[in-house]
Amino acid sequence: MTQNGIPTQVLLAPDKFKGTFSAAEVAAALAAGLAATGHRSDPCPVADGGDGTLAALGDALSLEPLHAEVSDPLGRPTEAVFGLGRGVAVVEMAAASGLVLVSEAERDPVAASTYGTGELIAAAVEAGAGHVYVAVGGSATTDGGAGAVQALRERGWRAAAPPARLTVLSDVRTVFEDAATVFGPQKGASADQVRVLSERLVRVAREYARDPHGVPMTGAAGGLAGGLWAEFAAELVSGAVFVLNAVGYDARMRAARAVVTGEGRLDRTSLVGKAVSEVATRARQAGVPCHAVVGSNGLEPFDTRILDLQLVLEATTLAEIEAAGAQIGELITSENDRAR
Repeated sequence: MTQNGIPTQVLLAPDKFKGTFSAAEVAAALAAGLAATGHRSDPCPVADGGDGTLAALGDALSLEPLHAEVSDPLGRPTEAVFGLGRGVAVVEMAAASGLVLVSEAERDPVAASTYGTGELIAAAVEAGAGHVYVAVGGSATTDGGAGAVQALRERGWRAAAPPARLTVLSDVRTVFEDAATVFGPQKGASADQVRVLSERLVRVAREYARDPHGVPMTGAAGGLAGGLWAEFAAELVSGAVFVLNAVGYDARMRAARAVVTGEGRLDRTSLVGKAVSEVATRARQAGVPCHAVVGSNGLEPFDTRILDLQLVLEATTLAEIEAAGAQIGELITSENDRAR
């Protein structure tokens, strides 16, 4: 819908607020705030390969949620969900091998395995998927994908002829050999354990059909991406790019008066591979104003200008997110009044 040739609706394209609100919950709160100021919105929750990717792609890929019993990072049985639709499946490795499945007191970065992720991929293929998209954010593991590769090998997968096509959706460009150094501490690894994990990655790489060292994105999920690439020829792609393309972001953005994005923590890591960066960059290139509502803002003013964010608001509750949506709505109203 347009007024005087200018779109009137606002596109809402937030990522999750990790550990607090889903992207859909954030979008709904923003929509309520905008509605209070008289603005229509187009909710478009997004993701970048981390938690929430399955939900973001559910409608776009016509996915049906299915369940499988798999092993968690410490080998205990757990039930994980994957999505299946028209021969395509989406698997979130965090559902089987995620940090959220292990309490802080239980964290063991050396013992944590991706075996359950291999089981989940196999379950998706057994359910009829010929192409599996593996979202690799939120892992508890740094095993170089050894566990997942083992689980798939035990189910008949071979390097020369895997029974399904694999595509890894990644939110980082980290190379395989840096996985432990970059991500180990986040998973509870001490300095000594980081050294042990790095040495293990070297050994694991030698056992694969091809060498993942130096290949961008192979370090995602503690090297799971590299293991799937090296052993089963998985394609490595940007999760944010894939999700935005799948949900028709570009067309919806060009039909909007403005875009509102967001995530739990906005900082320098948001500039590379994250959904917020991809949303804002595309809006800037199309000349559409982009605002952000975030749990906390750690960006310097220069970095904010790189993303060309017009307004960055902090909000930590759904009520505050709704209020931020209303504030953005008031800004848009005032801009419209000045344009008349």
